[in-house]
Amino acid sequence: MSFLLEFWEFIKFRKKYWLLPVFIMLIIFGGLIVLSQGSVVAPFIYTLF
Repeated sequence: MSFLLEFWEFIKFRKKYWLLPVFIMLIIFGGLIVLSQGSVVAPFIYTLF
């Protein structure tokens, strides 16, 4: 959790708000990869792409 707080402080201090959408998309795609690894949800995720 300290990583997220430190990352937020970095964004706020340096005013690099353009990093937020990139970070959010990385989290979403990482979650999709984790969910698609041998789960029942995998066929439904593959149909999205």
